[in-house]
Amino acid sequence: MNSDQIVAEIREANLSYLMLAQTLVRADREQALFRLGINEDTANLISQLTPAQIMKMAVGNTLLCRFRMDDDIVWNLLTSHGKGAANEGVSRLHASILMAGRHQEAA
Repeated sequence: MNSDQIVAEIREANLSYLMLAQTLVRADREQALFRLGINEDTANLISQLTPAQIMKMAVGNTLLCRFRMDDDIVWNLLTSHGKGAANEGVSRLHASILMAGRHQEAA
């Protein structure tokens, strides 16, 4: 994959993310805040973006979304390294609880 392809993929991801974020914020604000890991101010801004503004933001070469899992515990829970399929649901639930706690701390 060359750099032009990478930039095109970033732009596509940005557009998809912004459209999803706006839909979530407009449909269920509280869920959007939790699922996207954003604050009220960001949610207000996203909900008011016009299609032209979304397109303008999306065409940049910087990825707008980011991974919120910034430690080994959450990554290991989500990927279930060394765990059986029976524990996968429990691991995902545990990861969700950890992420929810971090969302509360950030708010």
